Amino acid sequence: MPDREMLFREAIGLATAEEMRRDDTVFVMGEDVGASGGIFKCCEGLFEEFGSQRVIDTPIAEAGYIGLGVGAAMTGMRPLAELMFGDFALLTMDQIVNQAAKIRYMSGGQCKVPLTIRLSMGAGRSSAAQHSQSLHALFAHIPGLKVAMPSTPRDAKGLLKTAIRDDNPVLFFEDKMMYNDSGAVPEEDDFLIPFGEAEIKRPGDDLTIVATSSMVIAALEAAEQLAAQGLEAEVIDPRTLVPLDKETLLASVRKTGYALVVDEGVERYGASAELAAMLNAEAFDYLDAPVLRIGAAAVPIPFSPPLELPTIPNVEQIVETVLSQRR
Repeated sequence: MPDREMLFREAIGLATAEEMRRDDTVFVMGEDVGASGGIFKCCEGLFEEFGSQRVIDTPIAEAGYIGLGVGAAMTGMRPLAELMFGDFALLTMDQIVNQAAKIRYMSGGQCKVPLTIRLSMGAGRSSAAQHSQSLHALFAHIPGLKVAMPSTPRDAKGLLKTAIRDDNPVLFFEDKMMYNDSGAVPEEDDFLIPFGEAEIKRPGDDLTIVATSSMVIAALEAAEQLAAQGLEAEVIDPRTLVPLDKETLLASVRKTGYALVVDEGVERYGASAELAAMLNAEAFDYLDAPVLRIGAAAVPIPFSPPLELPTIPNVEQIVETVLSQRR
C-alpha cells in the first residue's frame, strides 16, 4: 500500500482510529476530544465513528480522568488520554508517577497499566508560561514510564500505535508547532515503529547532531547550512527517550568524533544533559572535543513573541555552536 501525504495531526488521528478498530478495549478520553475533535483537531472523526462510549469528553479535571485511566488500564482496557497541554500533566503527578509508573512493579507483575497519555509540548505560539513548557525530562526521570517524542507524521503514526499496544504507561509528547506539518505516512494497519530505535535522519561524517521532536527539523536545516561550509552533519532522532537507543547514537559519535545535542526542554538538568553525559562517558575515547548541548533558556516562557522566540533553540544557534567549536 503506498504512503499518503498527511498532516502530523492527521497521522495521530489515523493511528488512533486504526487501533480502536483493531481492539475494542481502546478508548479515548480528554477535554473536548468528542464532537469538536480536540483543541488541536487530532481526534477529528473519532466521535462520529466510535460514539460517546469510546470517545469521552471529560470535565476539566486532569487528575480525575488520568486516575480513571490508570484504573481502566489495570482492569483490562487500553485508555488513550489526551492532556491538551503538557503543562497540565503537573496536575496528575501522583496518578502518573506514584500509581501508573509503579503498580506493575509493586504487584509483582500481576497488574499492568497499558495507559497512553498524549500531551503537547513546545513554545512558539504565544501560549505563555503555563501552556508552553516541554516537560518530557521530568517523566523520563521516572522508572516505569516510557517517553516517546515523534518528529514527523510518519513517526507519529508508527510510535503511537506502538504506544497503545504497549503494556506499560507511555507519555507521548507532540510539539504543538508541528501539528500542521505534512509528510508521507504508511497507511497499512500494522505499521509500527518499535520503541528504542533511533533513526538517522541525515547521514554525515564530520559531526553528530542528536535532536528531539521539533528540534530535528531545526537540526536538519542547520545541517544544510553547515554542508555549504564543508561540514557534513549526521542528524539522529532518538524518537524515544525511554527506552533509549544508545548504540545508534554512540556509533555515530565514534565515527564523527564530535557531538551536539539539541532539545527544547530547559537546558538545565534536562534531556540534553542526560544525552550529553551518556555520550561523554561512553564515547570518550573517540571524541575530539567535549559534547556540546543546546536547550531552552531557564526562564518562564514569555507571551510576547519578541521575548518568547529567543528562549527556543533555533537553526542559527545550532550553526554558530558547531562553528565556534570547529574554528
